[in-house]
This record gives sequence, C-alpha cells and structure tokens, in this order.
Amino acid sequence: MKLIKWTILFLLIVGVTTAAQKTDIYQRPPQIERSHDFDVLHYRLKLTFDLEQKSFRGENRVTLKPLRDGFRECFLDARELQVTGVLNDQNIHLVFKQTEDRLQINFLRSYQYGEKITFTIKYSVNNPGKGFFFSEETDRNPNMVSTDSWPNEARYWFPCYDYPNDKATMELIATVKKPNKVLSNGKLISIKEDKLNSLVTYHWHQQKPHSTYLSMVAIGPFAVIKDSLGNLPINYWVYPKDLKDAKRIFRKTPDIIAFFNKIYGYPYPWSKYDQVETPTQGGGAEATSATILGQNVICDEKGDKDFSWQTIIAHEIAHQWWGDLITLRTWSETWINESFATYSDYLYTRYDRGEEEGALALLNKKNAYLQEARKEYIRPIVFNRYEHPGQNFDSHTYPKGACVLHMLRFILGDTGFFKTLSHFLHKHAFQAVDTRDFMTAVKDTTGQNLDWFFDQYIFKPGHPVFEITYEWKDKRVFLKVSQVQDFSKNIPVYKIPVHIGIITRKDKTTHKIWISKKEQIFDFEVKDKPMLVRFDVGNHLLKEWTFKKDLNELIYQLKNDDVIGRIWAGSELISHKKESLAGKALLNSAINDPFWAVRRNSVRALAKTNTSISNRILRKICQDQNSRVRVTAFGILGDKKDPKLIGFFNKQFKQDNSYLVQAEILRAIGKCGSKEASSFLEKALNITSPRNVIKKAADWSLKELSK
Repeated sequence: MKLIKWTILFLLIVGVTTAAQKTDIYQRPPQIERSHDFDVLHYRLKLTFDLEQKSFRGENRVTLKPLRDGFRECFLDARELQVTGVLNDQNIHLVFKQTEDRLQINFLRSYQYGEKITFTIKYSVNNPGKGFFFSEETDRNPNMVSTDSWPNEARYWFPCYDYPNDKATMELIATVKKPNKVLSNGKLISIKEDKLNSLVTYHWHQQKPHSTYLSMVAIGPFAVIKDSLGNLPINYWVYPKDLKDAKRIFRKTPDIIAFFNKIYGYPYPWSKYDQVETPTQGGGAEATSATILGQNVICDEKGDKDFSWQTIIAHEIAHQWWGDLITLRTWSETWINESFATYSDYLYTRYDRGEEEGALALLNKKNAYLQEARKEYIRPIVFNRYEHPGQNFDSHTYPKGACVLHMLRFILGDTGFFKTLSHFLHKHAFQAVDTRDFMTAVKDTTGQNLDWFFDQYIFKPGHPVFEITYEWKDKRVFLKVSQVQDFSKNIPVYKIPVHIGIITRKDKTTHKIWISKKEQIFDFEVKDKPMLVRFDVGNHLLKEWTFKKDLNELIYQLKNDDVIGRIWAGSELISHKKESLAGKALLNSAINDPFWAVRRNSVRALAKTNTSISNRILRKICQDQNSRVRVTAFGILGDKKDPKLIGFFNKQFKQDNSYLVQAEILRAIGKCGSKEASSFLEKALNITSPRNVIKKAADWSLKELSK
C-alpha cells in the first residue's frame, strides 16, 4: 500500500546510534479501534461518470445488519458528496442529515440484532479533493479517472463505513462515454453498450468481503493486455502508447503470483488480478483483485535496467494476501499489511535473482530503517499514536517489520515459519486481524511461545547495538558481546540467537549462541589462530554493531566472506587507509569481485582512503558491466575536476546504455568546469529519460559551468 520506491542509501559504516531524535512522535494523540453498531454486508454502486465535467452521480444501495437491538439510525462516512435522497427497500423516503463528514439516516422503525436492512442513497459528486481523481489529458496520459481509497478516502466517492475493521462485498455498475473502459474490484459480470448515446456500462462484482479502503475504479481509453495463470485471469490496463513496453514490464506477474501461492500455502484468493497505470500514484496502491500503479512503472528497455518496478509489482501482489485477504484491524497494526508485503518482495527477489541479490535487498531494508531510527525517531512497530494513519506508514512499518519477520523465520526455521503463515491466512481469511492473532498462530502451528520475541521487536522501540571484540588465547576464542543501546528510551536488553563463524587454515565451524544480557563472554575451542571470526553468520539480525578487527582479517574477509560480509569488510578498511595493503585489497575488490555491490562499495571505500586512484584505473571501472558501479566511478572521476577528461566523458555518454550513468557523466562534465561543454549539455536537455534524470543532470551541470 502506498509503496513509494524507497531511496536506498548504502551506509558504508554502521555505527552506534547517537543522533538526536528530530520528531517527538509521542506528542501525537493516542488512537483506539473504532466502534461500530452495524455490520455492512454489501454496497451496490450504480454511477454515471462525466469525465469532461469531472463529476458523477447515481446511487449506493447498502445492505447491513445491526449489532445491537433497538437500531434506528445509521451513521456513514461521507465527504464532498451531495446526498439528494435516501429510500428504504419499499422506496419510501427516509429522513437524513448530512454534515461535513458523515451522513445520518433515520429509519421508520427500530431493528433488532442481525436483521437485514437495505436502503438506497442518491447522491452526486463534483471533482472531489481526495480519493477520486479526474486527470486531464497530457502528453503522458489520457483524460481519465482513478481512485486511491487508502486509508480512509473511499468516503469521497461513496457513502460507507470507512474503517478497516468491517468488510463487505461490493458491486459497481458504471456508465461512461465510449471509448472509455472501466476497471473495478472483483469479477466482470457484463459490458452493455448504448450505441445511440455512445455509452457503455460495466458491471463489476466483488463477491468476497473486503474493507472499503480496498475499493477502486479506473476509467480511461485503456488498452488491455490479457494474461493468465491457469484459470486465473490476469490483465494489464495501460495507455495504448505504452502497449509494447507494458508487455515486458508486467511479464513476470503470473510467476510472482505462482511463487506466492506456493510459499504462503494459500491459493490466490480473488477472481482475477489486474494492474492499471495512472498519473496520480507515486508508487503503488493495492485494492482487492487489482493494483493501481503510477505511470512511471512503464519505461523503455534501456530504462528498465535502473528503474525497474519489479519489487513494487511483487510487493503489491503480496498485498492480495497481506492486507486484502487478511486486513489490519486498526491503523496501529500497519505491519500486518506492510511488513509482510515488504518481506514478500524480498523473498521474490531472492527467488528470481538469486541469493546475493536477495541478501543485498534485505541489507537495503535494514539500512532504510536504521537511517530513520538515527535521523528521525524510534517507535514500537505496533504504535497507536498518530494524527492520521499515513504517519504509521514509515520505515518502521515497511523495512523494519520485514527484517523482524526474517529474524522470526531464523528462530522458527523455514518449515515452522511458512506453516505459520499458511495457518494464519486460512484461520483468518476475509477477517480483520491484529498482532495477537499472529502470535497465537505461531503457538498453534509450532507450539512455541514467542511472546518474548514480539515484546522486544514489535511492542517496544529500537534494536540491539552491539560492541564485539575477541581474542585467541590458549587455543580458545573468547568472544565478548556487549549491548550498548540507549536503554533509557524503553529499548530492551535483547534476547536473540546468533550464529558465530570461525575460520582457520584447517577448519571452518559455526556455533549457535543466545545473547540475553548486557554483556556476555562466549568461548570456543579453536586450535589454530583464526583467519576470520564472523558475527551473525547468515546475516539474520537487525542490528548495529562495531567489531574491531586487524588489517589482515579484514583483507581476508573482503575476499572470502559472503556478500554482506565483504561489503562490511570493505567499509571497515577505510579505518586502515594509511596501510598500502588496504588500498591494494580494495582495488582488487573494486575490479575483480564477482558481485557488483561489493565492487561498488570497494570503489567508494577506496576513494575515502589516502590511495590516489589513477585516471587509468577509474576509466577501467567506468567500463564495469553493472551500471551502478559505473555511476560511482564516473562520480569519483568527475570529482577530480580535470578538464582533460571531458573528451572521455563525451564519448562514454554516447556509448553507455544506462540513463543513470549518462546522467552521472553529465554531472561529471559540470564538475570539470569547461564552458566549452555547454553546447553538449544543452543538447542533452532535450533527451527524454525516466524521472527526467538526463535533463536534471544537464540543468545542474549548466548551472555549475555558469558559476
């Protein structure tokens, strides 16, 4: 939900949290779950849309049942809707009162618990400010309509109980002018044409209950690409001019759904799956059986290298289970939706692109959370203080929660973890849930009481900060682990298992220990001097840590550890910048490491040492097969501000097949300060690129040259 492409910042050095918290989130008001005295069973919307006038009108027939005796009046959420009448099931007008944000309906008699009540609300809407968007035609998009009902904005386009703890089925019967098409939730029942008036009516039926924020409609002259997974219809609703690229962008959708079907142990729960592009989304927003995606999801094949939305596409598909099938009971429980979807997109990345890319994706999630914890605030993941629900959709909800799930999987093992997910989904399908329900699912499935784990990582703020040292003495390794987080902020002393790896010239062993105190010393028999002592083998923990090591061990680790360990070792070698061996090791890693993120990190680390990287070496790295390594190399080369490099930059700009690299080359030209490059930069202003990265870089460089 509302997934914006995270700006991933690789933190080269992981240190102890010391920055002051900028936001006092405990000043926000506490919130409680909303009460309601009725259960909505069904909404039936029958609406006629006028895209030119930015308006629509029609009716909402509501069926509900009271949750108490003596039920005589009903309150629904409604904003910027002009209600013109309310009729009961016998077409008798009912008394109603409309205020700024709700609709009060008085019935002709009292109803008892569980009786069905049906009434129809007649209303019209003129260009609402939220939730429902009329987008005028531009060079990028046609004249069209899209919605985003999250988190409580369904009320802007139909009267409803607009809170996630109630679920109802839904129909939309939408009439529009041709050649527009209409997409909504659920199954397409019919399409009827009125040729005389050039109108078409779509009838959609969401036959399984969902929360109102998951309601959607999109209207426009879409081209529809049909796909499938077995008997499941899968469609991509795109602007006609995007047809060719869209087939490539969305091609993995069936594979993603099949993957989640398998790992969740619960088959895709809805009648179809659609994805639609719109100009009103920055990222993605799920709805049941459909996802609304920002139109930047579509790019050409060249842009796909650096601007792929595959993670977002997978994330939003995961929501069809996590958030749609089961739904957070209150907005305090955002992690039920977002952490599970974020962990799911990591799982698909690992499955689709391999172990190393998966490990990097998880590291990026950890660092995104740690940055927020350092610079903004820390809070419990389940948190009831907010002025509006969107405040809880942060890096605690998305990446931190995903990392917590990864630790839970480490503790339970794969079998216990994934069986728990399946049990939870089956037990609570089409229900609103909270963390206590999930904790019970862990116990029901595995027999393990992990309340202590949830208390630490879900209900309390922060994360462990470790100081680690070791010595090899008398053929034993003595490992000292201290927890040094700020305990005054209600951050606990953590209890957590961790794997310790020890490598000697003759042996490689892994030991599982349990950390549970502020300071502990563990000892292991090791007959030969260790070449590497590794804390957290497998990289399971969400943590900050310092682990001082000598130069030789770091050089060995940079060459021989896993991807995460190699990245860490490369960053640590910066502290040995006066040692020539450190520079040589980093240079070798920057050129020869088999994984691009290690090469990139080593280039960055090398630039921070006293070692002067020659232009010849940097030019070689500028030819790296991975665009993100090339971006780093061109950035460092540009920092040399050598006008003699401009010819090289011009040549590489024309040859490179990455928009991001080309943008960095333009910035490098600006840094070099030769005004002769102005004409080259001015031509670059006219190059179309994703997010306008080329134009923005050319603009920046021209300003630099004018100084």
